[in-house]
Amino acid sequence: MILWSAGQAASHEVIPAVADFNQNGKQLTIEIRFTSEAIMAGIDLSQVTDTNESKKSETYDELRALAPEVLAEKFIDLWPKFEHTITVAQSDQRLPLSLVSFRADPIGNPDVARYSYLDLSAQATGQGPLTFQWAAQNGDIVLRQMGVENGLTQLLQNGTISDPMFAVGSVEPKSAWITFVDYIPVGFDHILPKGLDHILFVLGLFFLSAGLGALIWQISAFTLAHTLTLAAGALGWVNISGAIVEPLIAASIVFIAVENILSNRLNAWRPVVIFGFGLLHGLGFASVLGEFGLPQTQFIPALIGFNLGVEIGQLTVIILAFIAVGAWFGRKPWYRARITVPASFIIALVGAYWFVERVFL
Repeated sequence: MILWSAGQAASHEVIPAVADFNQNGKQLTIEIRFTSEAIMAGIDLSQVTDTNESKKSETYDELRALAPEVLAEKFIDLWPKFEHTITVAQSDQRLPLSLVSFRADPIGNPDVARYSYLDLSAQATGQGPLTFQWAAQNGDIVLRQMGVENGLTQLLQNGTISDPMFAVGSVEPKSAWITFVDYIPVGFDHILPKGLDHILFVLGLFFLSAGLGALIWQISAFTLAHTLTLAAGALGWVNISGAIVEPLIAASIVFIAVENILSNRLNAWRPVVIFGFGLLHGLGFASVLGEFGLPQTQFIPALIGFNLGVEIGQLTVIILAFIAVGAWFGRKPWYRARITVPASFIIALVGAYWFVERVFL
């Protein structure tokens, strides 16, 4: 499982698309930010978490090497077919979509996916609620209703139809409870299956702490720390570049794993170290949450829901690890030699690879 995770990090992880939905009277505009090359290559993004898992990954890489204007020409040719994977409906009646423009970022780092931007327009036909649907094969998408107080913000997975969006002046505001519940799966999804670095960090804590009590206070220190920086980052109080945060997160994975190898017991200062690393991971969570956006009128419920989703994801990782390893072998005299040390060694190698990749690539 861990070796599989390493391959994922070295490749092109699938990134959720983001759709910004605007309405001006009956005029609707949608800007979609997505990785167009994966879709143009025919990769089913609902079936993979990394484009290198697909047999069409070579086609994907070839498309990523095209100049933006050439890629745009190919996408425009594909539009009549791709149009059917996007549905904007009013009162369950599908609205015709018009392609306004398509553009792509310049060719950059070949190991990092680049964004494309699709601008669409449609004409509302009445006053009924609007819905948006993005076909499952296009992957996940975050829908954001812009320019409307209490506008909808929702993560759509597996071709889900969005909740209703109401026109300006007729918005039915979401309650704090509904907003809180909506953001729980967003946080969980960032851990399972997409938070591979956070998964490895939590596993690093688990392998040295088969005992439940010791593991709980470590996770508690980590949780408290990343909650603080997640809130600070989401509120805009702290803003540190991902170019700094992401390599440090990788370094924290290496540190925990190496300590597992060199020490056969928990040191008294380990909670302090874990707390410091938790601050880093919280900044990583905040950057992801910034991509999704938070409704300003229900900011706190959304933030708490996201954080709870993260915690549920982390606990799920621990429970699965305990069922797979701890429950069977945790009390065996050879547990450290045969499980903790080899697993920690692999985790350290993966973390070191990520550190080098994030610093130099």
